[in-house]
Amino acid sequence: MGVLSLAFAQTQEPLDLSMVHRIRAEALQNSKVMDHMFNLTDANGHRLTGSPGYKKAADWVVKQAQSYGLSNAHLEKWGPFGRGWDFTRFSAHLIEPTYAPLIGFPLAWSEGTKGPVRGEPVLAVLRTNEDLDKFKGKLKGKIVLADAARETPQLTTPLARRYSEEELDKLELAPEPGQLGFFTTRTNFAGPGGPGGPTRGNFADARQFRTKRAEFLKSEGVLAVVSTGTTADGGTVFSTSGGSEDPKRAVPPPMIVLTPEHYNRILRLLEKKIPVKLELEVEAKFYDDAQDSWNVIAEIPGGKRKDEIVMIGAHLDSWHGGTGATDNAAGSSVALEVLRVLKSLNVQMDRTIRMGLWSGEEQGLLGSKAYVKERFADPTKMELRPEHSKLAGYFNLDNGTGKIRGVYLQGNDMVRPIFAKWLEPFKDLGASRLSIRTTGGTDHLSFDAVGIPGFQFIQEPMEYSTRTHHSNMDVYDHISRADLMQASAIMASFVYNTAMRAEMLPRKPLPKPQPERRRGEGPPSGTPSGGTQ
Repeated sequence: MGVLSLAFAQTQEPLDLSMVHRIRAEALQNSKVMDHMFNLTDANGHRLTGSPGYKKAADWVVKQAQSYGLSNAHLEKWGPFGRGWDFTRFSAHLIEPTYAPLIGFPLAWSEGTKGPVRGEPVLAVLRTNEDLDKFKGKLKGKIVLADAARETPQLTTPLARRYSEEELDKLELAPEPGQLGFFTTRTNFAGPGGPGGPTRGNFADARQFRTKRAEFLKSEGVLAVVSTGTTADGGTVFSTSGGSEDPKRAVPPPMIVLTPEHYNRILRLLEKKIPVKLELEVEAKFYDDAQDSWNVIAEIPGGKRKDEIVMIGAHLDSWHGGTGATDNAAGSSVALEVLRVLKSLNVQMDRTIRMGLWSGEEQGLLGSKAYVKERFADPTKMELRPEHSKLAGYFNLDNGTGKIRGVYLQGNDMVRPIFAKWLEPFKDLGASRLSIRTTGGTDHLSFDAVGIPGFQFIQEPMEYSTRTHHSNMDVYDHISRADLMQASAIMASFVYNTAMRAEMLPRKPLPKPQPERRRGEGPPSGTPSGGTQ
């Protein structure tokens, strides 16, 4: 679309600037978004799907939504998910040759230690069947160190950063013809192999080997398995699960991840033949009856087009190393704030506004996929349900705490003049960019997969991939209050404009049916899909 035609199209798109002003004023001057953040993180803790913490947080959202006067606020079951898991105690200590506390946390869906255990560590990197044969009969009563030493280079660039204008200019350009897809990666991702396991190649083979390795470690009678997760330093630990929520898969022994500085010290001592003793304790519990999980739904009923829906969403679940602040209490807090802002204006909108906070995102967008499949279409068959034609659009926030700089158009150039017009009042807040590129790893993909306009906003990188994503530093202190307030104003305006627009948002042609992929056979949420960010 040329500059002149884009400008003409923008002039045809009506925009209620008085309402934009009211939305901005409420979101920026009377914000409650950090109250939401506090309750979801500090007051609640982590929100691993299938854990009591997730259910507690979901119940809080329902009560808070009701207190704001929102309608139909409820938990909506989907499933089966699998077994739940949680931990209530963790400690790790270097006992010999001298005492030191160790920084880390246990990996999800692995066993507890049944009280404190002391033992000698032994380096045993188990990546192949040959490795299992090599260590057979040699690990009983040992603490297995599953990784080689992890380099911790000196930092020469800041962990937190914002986009430069040059980077945003490049992001607005379409990829060169012939490139594989339009994808931009959103994050560094801890590969599916887990500690000491495969991280690339055939995911089905990796899954099979992880099961075999878990069975081997248990049969050998190891006390625990310790690893370093993915690249980190400065006391930051990135990691997620050591086992599986699938009740049919073997439960591994206690699996613990330590910060590389502490892990490397242990390896250096062993290398110098100095005796080492560790003490570890993990209290972990499985919830085998947690077959189902819950999404959180709340609405503002519409008026003359109340059967048509505009949706906003984020994932409520998190990993357990921190309190899931940037991933993704940030998006959940903004989504709830958007509905609060719009409800406070006491204006009857044409279409119904619906919030969906999803669970199971970290295991592969499971909650939003289940919701879309039940209501709109099964992507494996593309047989549309009546509600498919009633969803005007879906807007998602799930790239950390950074402010909104624009929108990924997800390959839908037809919305470019519409969104360009809607962003005009927010140029002074730094939001003006539109990228034809798609972006992966967030719940908007569940809607896009069945031909519904689904969008993720372009957000500042901040510390997302360098410090907080899936780490023990994903906590309230790394949230930018001003950025979440800005995001709330922009998203509330987008939702309002979509609800009041005479026509639904334009749609891309329906995608072809996609073959069903078993859980664990493909890249989990957040896996890079090509390109760079």
